[in-house]
Amino acid sequence: MPTTTSSPGGRLRPLIVFGTRPEAIKLCPVILECQRRRDAIAPIVCSTGQHREMLEQVLGYFGIVPDIDLGLMKPGQTLAALTAACLESVDRVIMEEKPDCVVVQGDTTTVMAAAMAAFYHRRPVVHVEAGLRTGDLAAPWPEEFNRRVAGIVTDLHCAPTQRAAEALRRETIPESSIRVTGNTVIDALLHTVKQQRSDDSRLREKYPGASGDSVVLITGHRRENFGGGLAGICDAIAELAASHPGTEFIYPVHLNPNVKGPVHDRLQGLSNVHLVPPADYPEFVWLMDRANVVLTDSGGVQEEAPSLGCAVLVTREKTERPEAVEAGLAELVGTDRELIVRRVSEEIAKRRGGPSATIAENPYGDGKSSGRIVDWMLESWSGQLT
Repeated sequence: MPTTTSSPGGRLRPLIVFGTRPEAIKLCPVILECQRRRDAIAPIVCSTGQHREMLEQVLGYFGIVPDIDLGLMKPGQTLAALTAACLESVDRVIMEEKPDCVVVQGDTTTVMAAAMAAFYHRRPVVHVEAGLRTGDLAAPWPEEFNRRVAGIVTDLHCAPTQRAAEALRRETIPESSIRVTGNTVIDALLHTVKQQRSDDSRLREKYPGASGDSVVLITGHRRENFGGGLAGICDAIAELAASHPGTEFIYPVHLNPNVKGPVHDRLQGLSNVHLVPPADYPEFVWLMDRANVVLTDSGGVQEEAPSLGCAVLVTREKTERPEAVEAGLAELVGTDRELIVRRVSEEIAKRRGGPSATIAENPYGDGKSSGRIVDWMLESWSGQLT
């Protein structure tokens, strides 16, 4: 295992790196937990800016200002160009800041590049949400590859579930480097839903369609669905909107032109389909809390929505988050138009009458994951500091 360096005041100095909205949602609870223990740990917060606009919304909500903002995203940037820019930039940050360890989350380009930069500097890596696998490098693409590369150089594998921990053991990761912490997304969710339920008058006014007794919330942004897959999903939504005029379909549309263009071309103008800009994180949690059915290709939503009692239909052929499927809380429907129409219609009929008022038991965590992760970091390295 790489060794930490001596830190001023004897406090552990982790470099916490993120670049996208999902990473920020799942790392903000860890950052806040570090801030609550400021006598023992002093985080250095670094944003690569991989998804700048949507990322800023999340950071603003949690009240976190990055210490370092790399601003790497450029229009039309290729994955190779982004990877190179991220690797070089995080490399410089590590040289200048000399952190004790590097903390990453999930499976983005930022995660892979930051983990590699840490490895080159022999800094320990903490991988939050480690061990998710589909076994197929093409699905999700390129995330499965990114996650596996990060896992090779990780020292503390913070597995969200027992299944994820088992996947790491099959890859001969030492037992001492694996700990089931739960998923920090549930920490963020439980905090947020409580706040949004207490005062939602503004959101009811902003999203009037979400106040009905039959609401379907839609997300779609995965690269493997670009083109024909996304077209099939949109055609299914159009058919559903026509056959269920009493149901409101709310679709916060991702800013990527490969998503925004086709979605607006196929769904613009349908009276009960509401194409809205990407919602701020607390607003999106509120929309999930109002929805009867969620149709999504998002990994994070597969973890969040079951806690809110929604029917979760996943527009993917494979998922690296099978726990909700196995528990009967989510179902893979792919991008087949007929299957989507049939299953969404069945769930609309079953769940009409409003959202669930209670939070269901979730296989992904109990809202205390961030504390476990910070505990493990301090347990592993605080004794080495002077």
